[in-house]
Amino acid sequence: MLEINWQKINNLLPVIVQHATTCEVLMLGYMNPEALEKTLAEKKVTFFSRTKNRLWTKGETSGNFLHVVDMSLDCDQDALLILADPVGPTCHTGTESCFSQLQNEPNWIFFSKLEKLLKARKGADPETSYTAQLYARGTKRIAQKVGEEGVETALAATVKDRNETICEAADLAYHLTVLLQDADLSWADVIGKLKERHAK
Repeated sequence: MLEINWQKINNLLPVIVQHATTCEVLMLGYMNPEALEKTLAEKKVTFFSRTKNRLWTKGETSGNFLHVVDMSLDCDQDALLILADPVGPTCHTGTESCFSQLQNEPNWIFFSKLEKLLKARKGADPETSYTAQLYARGTKRIAQKVGEEGVETALAATVKDRNETICEAADLAYHLTVLLQDADLSWADVIGKLKERHAK
């Protein structure tokens, strides 16, 4: 088990749970040694409920479990960060995070939610959205759009038109995301390849 000074923290370890893909902070809870042991064994986040005075596995009634991907103690070994893959919304109010009141959502979290939305449009009625129309027209048309937007982005950058470059780059990112989803890929796959190359 992780080396934790339980006496230092009155037998309750603060635990921050973060989305493994978007890095969005999902919730804060507390673990006692038994909760941590169960979390490590089952790979589902389990807390010690201070109100119920018992172990509580997140999702035990709702089915919205938090599957552990990775975890790390802080430098003082008295707080734990867990990266988790959530099943459904984390908050009991139905939101993805218990901290959903931020006025300015971090950019990567927005982009990840956009990717999820574009994925959901794969089987949608083409009459309902442009994205669904792209999927319906097939891979060749989606790839053609990526090529067009790539050229337009390059041309805008060449003439040093800042606003147009931003607009065209946004179009390129959107169409490239659709192309990745059409190929059953995601930005996580692309980032994984970048990380692999960076390590060499």
